[in-house]
Amino acid sequence: MAKRLPPLNPLRAFEAAARHLSMSRAAAELNVTHGAVSHQVRALERTLKTALFIRDGNALKLSPQGEALLPRVTAAFTSITDAVAELTQPVAEGDLAIACLPSLMTFWLLPRLNRFAQRHPGVRLKLIATNDKRRVRSQDADVWITYGVEAWPNRDWKLWFEPSLFPVCSPALINTRPIRTTDDLRGHTLLHADGGREWNTWLNAAGLPELTIGSRHQMSDANLATLAAIYGHGIALCDSLTGVDLLAEGRLVVPIDLKISAPEAFYVVYRRELGRSPLMRTFIDWLFAETHAHRPLPDFSTLKSQAPRQPRKRQV
Repeated sequence: MAKRLPPLNPLRAFEAAARHLSMSRAAAELNVTHGAVSHQVRALERTLKTALFIRDGNALKLSPQGEALLPRVTAAFTSITDAVAELTQPVAEGDLAIACLPSLMTFWLLPRLNRFAQRHPGVRLKLIATNDKRRVRSQDADVWITYGVEAWPNRDWKLWFEPSLFPVCSPALINTRPIRTTDDLRGHTLLHADGGREWNTWLNAAGLPELTIGSRHQMSDANLATLAAIYGHGIALCDSLTGVDLLAEGRLVVPIDLKISAPEAFYVVYRRELGRSPLMRTFIDWLFAETHAHRPLPDFSTLKSQAPRQPRKRQV
């Protein structure tokens, strides 16, 4: 048998009066009279057979029963309001072309694509993996997820995520050739896609700017450098967005517990004329919700001036 609920109007009057601890302010919020709010609250107290407020002259306080009831009633009304808002907002349907960095596409967006599709079945995405920033000015994509900001005519943009950088390698590599200190990097291959610029910044942060690396492999992009690390070909620098799943799945590990701030950030760029469309807002809101709900990485110990002598081997 379904449980009987108290009438909603008395609950609404109680919730407003309890939040404000004032019948007058509750009446103003609900656009009714002071007497109407008082009447509804007393009706609820009679229904529940308990006092919800302690009345001391002009002062109004919640009783223990009122304090217990208020957060649940507030949460219930908030849930109803959110549900109605979702039902009444424009439905996002149609085609949306997304251009994205290959590494971010492979290691972050594709693993989450099913979550987006289940939540927004009416949106059909066209995915374009590219490192070419000139594509931002082309007409074949509606949204560009890029690294670094610049002037984009007729495009709006939002700062999406500010990553950190840290070394990663395969578990097999670190098991066969242990890395206990930064000095152990001398015998390993460093993988990079920018001429070693970010590696040099990391080595400076580790206190070893003079470190001579035995060999380096240069890749055309971060996607290849990360894949090479997964296959055990060396150590790459990974960012805290694309690396989150790889670390969680154990495909990569962090051999040295030191991260640095990336020189650039990830930005979402989109056509200005589509900025207010439900389709565009749906995808961009989802991007931000995903990074907010799923914190990328635990904090690492950040070393400022010297190399870690006995770093803890971290396997996430």
